[in-house]
Formats: sequence, C-alpha cells, structure tokens
Amino acid sequence: MTRRDEWMRAARAAFPHTLPVLTGFAFLGIAYGILMRAQGQGLALTACMSAIVFAGSMQYLAAPLFALGFAPLSAFLLTLMVNARHLFYGISMLDRLRGTGKWKNLLIFLMCDETFSLLLNAQPPRGVDRTRFMVCIAVMDYLYWVLASVAGSLLGAVLTLNVEGIDFVLTALFLVIFLNQWHGCAGRWPAAAGVLCSLLCLAAVGAEQFMLPAMAAILATLLIWQALRTRREAAQ
Repeated sequence: MTRRDEWMRAARAAFPHTLPVLTGFAFLGIAYGILMRAQGQGLALTACMSAIVFAGSMQYLAAPLFALGFAPLSAFLLTLMVNARHLFYGISMLDRLRGTGKWKNLLIFLMCDETFSLLLNAQPPRGVDRTRFMVCIAVMDYLYWVLASVAGSLLGAVLTLNVEGIDFVLTALFLVIFLNQWHGCAGRWPAAAGVLCSLLCLAAVGAEQFMLPAMAAILATLLIWQALRTRREAAQ
C-alpha cells in the first residue's frame, strides 16, 4: 500500500467522525462570513481571519472590534481570556500527541474545541495509522470552518440580506456550550461561578466594559477553586 493509499484510507475513516462538526461549522462559518461582510470587511480579511486565527468565538467577538480602531492590548487580553481554556485541554492532549512526529505542530495549531473532542474520543479502525487519522480529522474540521466563512462572505456580497441580529449567533453558541457543560458535568460549581462573576462585573462596570474583568474574575476563581480542591484531596 502506497503512502497516498494510506492517507486516503485514514481520510475515509476520519470523515464520518467529522460530520457533526461539518454541520455546525457550516452554519456558524457562513453566519460569520455574512457578519464580517455586514461590518464592511471583505473576503480577504474574512478568509485570513479563519485561516490564521482559527478561533470561532474570538472571531465573532473581533468582528465589531475592527470598527473601534487599533487597540492591540485590549484585543490581546480579550483573546487570552476567551481562549484560556485551550491552555487546559492542550495540556491534556500532550500524551496523545506523543509519537506524531512532524505533524505535532500542525495538530497543535488546528486544535479547536470540536477537534479536541474528536481526537479525545474517536479511535482509528484497525489497520489505519493513528497519526494520519488524527491529522485527517483536524484538517477536515479546519477546512470546514475556512470554506464556510468564505462562502458566507461571498453570500453577503451578492445577496441583499437583513443581518440585524445575526451576531446573536455568538450568544447562542456560548449558551449551547454552557448548557452542554452544565448537563455533562458532575460538579456545577465552575459554571455557577462563571455566571456569578459575570453578573457581578456587569453590575460593577456596565455592559460596555464588563467582558475583560469578568473573564479575569472567572479564571482567577477557577484557579483558586482548583488549588483548594487539590490541597483538600492531598490532605485526605
């Protein structure tokens, strides 16, 4: 079997696992492309954001930021807070990434929430190389997002659409993620802490400025909670 045949076999094995991601990314990516077009941003910037940044929730948040002027520090801090979860699940993937050789850096770059979930749970069938299987999943998910974003930008350019309220897709995305975590977690204290920190910061500084302090408060609360939990378990 040639190397090309091995890659084709891995791709065929990986594709069914990525179908749920394809469905989700198709809607979210197209909506993002349309939103960027509504913000006055062209196809090139939309494609570059999806291909280089590749951070769905942060891309949605960044769309209106282009109209606010150049604020690199605020953008950096906001990105760090929104995507801080990557630090934690990235560490948990270190063992699975061992042995992936030259593909390791690519897999790290292509890691998103959905790809992480698939790589953590999906197993290659017998006879399919594990590394190739993982790379195919990651690349497919990446292409789904980029191509959907491009399609949305093109649609936004040729169709006259009323995009009022389309940015609510970001709120819906976070709400679905929150509900999935709420129902899937045995302990719901972290989710409750996130809601409480957000409400307190909203009341303290208002809707325009609460995002960064809320994310910082959530991160600090969870770190303190984890440290206390670890200390308690060690004492037992």
